[in-house]
Formats: sequence, C-alpha cells, structure tokens
Amino acid sequence: MKIAYLEDDETLAEHIGGTLTSNGHECEVFRDGSQLIRRLKRDRFDLLLLDWSMPGVTGHQVTIWARANLSERVPILFMTSRSLETDIVTALSSGADDYMIKPIGVAELLARIDALGRRAYPDAANAQAIIEVGRYRIDPIGRTCFLRNTPIELTGREFDLVLLLFQHVGRVLSREYIGGTLWGQPQNAISRTLDTHMSRVRSKLQLKPDHGVKLMPVYGHGYRLEVVSEAAIDSQPENEPRMQQA
Repeated sequence: MKIAYLEDDETLAEHIGGTLTSNGHECEVFRDGSQLIRRLKRDRFDLLLLDWSMPGVTGHQVTIWARANLSERVPILFMTSRSLETDIVTALSSGADDYMIKPIGVAELLARIDALGRRAYPDAANAQAIIEVGRYRIDPIGRTCFLRNTPIELTGREFDLVLLLFQHVGRVLSREYIGGTLWGQPQNAISRTLDTHMSRVRSKLQLKPDHGVKLMPVYGHGYRLEVVSEAAIDSQPENEPRMQQA
C-alpha cells in the first residue's frame, strides 16, 4: 500500500518507515501536518499513519480534515502515546479506523495495516497479481512496468494511471471515474491534467498495436485500453500511421 506517515520523531520515523518499505509498502514520511494536508489535496494514499501530538497541525486535525474533504474514505491508523480512554474515543469519533499506543510493536503494526487494507480494499488480493497484456508486464506490488522485459520509468501518478488502465482492459473508463479514483476530484477539475498524464503514458509505454494493445479515446466519455490479437500484430504493416492523439 501507499502509506502517508506523519511523525515528528526522526528516529521512530526512520525505523517505522524502513520497516514498512521492507515489507512491500510504499511509505512517505511527513514531519508536519499542514504539509501532509497540502499533499493530500493533490495526491492519493491508500492509508494514513498518524502521530497525534505534532507541532502545528496535529494528526487529530489531519483526520478531521481528511474526513471532511477527501472523496474516498482512506483508512487512518493512529500511533500515539496517549492512552486514556477519552483520547481513544476522541480519535475514533473524529474518523480514525484504528489506534495504537506507543511503544509500537512492529509485528502488530504490520498486522493492523494488513487488516485495515483488507477491510478497505476487499479486491486488493486480486489487484496485486502481476498483469501481463500484450508485450507488457505490470507488477502492482513492485510498482514496475515492463515492455518486452525493458523497464519503463514512470512517476507515481503515471504508474497509478497505467495500473488502472491495465486492470480494466476492454472497459471504457470515464473521465469522471479516472479523475475520482486517481485524483479524488471531479473530471472538470483535472481535465487538462488527465489529458497530459494520458499523453505521457501513451508515449512512454508506446501504446500501439504492434505491442499488443491500443489506447482508444472514447469521444465525450473517456478512454478504453484494448487488446490487439496476435494475428493482428503479425499483420500490422510497418509503415502504418500511428493512431491520432486524443
């Protein structure tokens, strides 16, 4: 999972962040709650791991903001030294999904994160399987994309877009669905951003029939990634013009 971790203790942040990364998660550490909120306005995370007591904007305030502003209910796990029942009730009432009291046991933390992930993303097990379509191989866990065994360099958001397309091969994905899933915003708010990312993905992956797929714009609606049959690939003329960009 892609985890945003809010923690002002540098030693603990390094320890927990390293543990999460070594166990297959993508972890980004934030030392300030306002910085995390700014990032949440433009990026998506699968889980928020928050320390309550922070200088400036606290983890509790981040939780209240997230529940009021994010379109998706991202799982939130508190890690804090506050152990009073009233504190736990306050955290859960404000929107936290789970609560751990420091010092943190690594095994328990990983188990709780996995449990939250299973509840929030019940289809995640199937979604984590390696995807092979045409000449492409997509690894959701390693967050890597290959064309004929050659790795393709992608930004985090570009990979999220590629994964979404390849997980829904043959289906029309509306601009509203893509915008809501990847940006948490309606299509009209990110229209130009979506088109820019789609153009970059098309170029970087060389999405064309001789690689086994083609990316089709669906006028007035969205995009569809289609599989091209092996027979069609073999019969593809070398000088066939490229599909017009959307």
